[in-house]
Amino acid sequence: MSSATTTLSAAAAARITLYAFVCATLFSATSSAPTPLYPLYRTLFHLSPVMITLIFASYAFALLVSLLTLARLSDFTGRRVMMLAALLCNALALGIFMLADSAQMLVAARIIQGVATGIALPTFGAAILDSDKVRGPLLNSVTAFAGLLAGSLTGALMITFAPFPTVSVYALLFALMLVALALLPLMPETVARTPGALRALTPQIAIPSRARGLLLRLAPVNVATWALGGFYLSLMPSLAILSTGLSSPFVGGSVVATLMLSATASVFIFRRWQPQRALFIGTLALMAGISLTLIGINHHLTALLYLGTAVAGQGFGSIFSTLLSIVMPLAESHERAGLFAAFLVKSYLAFALPALLAGCAVPLLGLTATANYYCWGIFSMAAVSLLAGGRAVRLKTERG
Repeated sequence: MSSATTTLSAAAAARITLYAFVCATLFSATSSAPTPLYPLYRTLFHLSPVMITLIFASYAFALLVSLLTLARLSDFTGRRVMMLAALLCNALALGIFMLADSAQMLVAARIIQGVATGIALPTFGAAILDSDKVRGPLLNSVTAFAGLLAGSLTGALMITFAPFPTVSVYALLFALMLVALALLPLMPETVARTPGALRALTPQIAIPSRARGLLLRLAPVNVATWALGGFYLSLMPSLAILSTGLSSPFVGGSVVATLMLSATASVFIFRRWQPQRALFIGTLALMAGISLTLIGINHHLTALLYLGTAVAGQGFGSIFSTLLSIVMPLAESHERAGLFAAFLVKSYLAFALPALLAGCAVPLLGLTATANYYCWGIFSMAAVSLLAGGRAVRLKTERG
């Protein structure tokens, strides 16, 4: 038995769409808020590059476990119950961040945050699609990048200008979580409760059969895209300080924010393009941006570092939004949270594993050499995807 989307009035649908969009953006913002703080944490707690990437990766792996076990629950329990669980977990994580005085506490906070985000992204994402099927894929594309932009930029600004830099950004996000919790009772439910919640806890990749082949053929470009995101959110803040010679923690956060701002803009720039063309141009932009960024890193050219980041962001955003727009419509209402979770599992594996390996390589190779190997790996994967991705989208288009 499958869950069914409930009938909503236009006002109720608009209300839940806006609420789910803002909350999904807020969760993405909380996930990137610690990024500008990594250089400061490294100094305060005497952390190695391996520990920095472990803190980053602990979030991603907790998110993956959550996606595999908890992400589909909202298809059976209803969206609001799982929204409540996600908001409470994230508030707890933010509280631990504010009290953190060691690497162990940072890891604990990131793990709880990962669980919360693993519940939140498919739940809020599915609610957006429940209430607005036309604009849902576009909105789900924007939430990730807008949130990552807001979190990294706000974190960078507050660590530079606000008192108590390791507390202030988390206090702000904690207050916003309380506001979201207060508004939740006013939101309508978008799916009916159905039996099967316990079975949904069994780890599985819930991909409808009609979407499996397409997801497989699009895997190379998705892996390249999210590996780039993992690189920027783990190692780039320290690398930017090393490459530019500027000691301000704002530098690392601003480079990450540049990537996310460009990615957000590209969602709107490419949204009316044919999928095959958008993927092709986006992949070329990703490759060109990585090349420019590496030149900026290797020759200490700050302007080129930012320019390459902006160009790579065009590829990041256009690829992600195009993939969502062609994959998510293949799911029925009762399959949306499951398919979205499966898509995120693949994405976050690419997000976490390469970054963790890079963190382990830094003590052996150095930060700059590791960045070169990492980025050339992304470049190679993107080059492979030009053929595989284009053929997959062409087949999908031909079949309607």
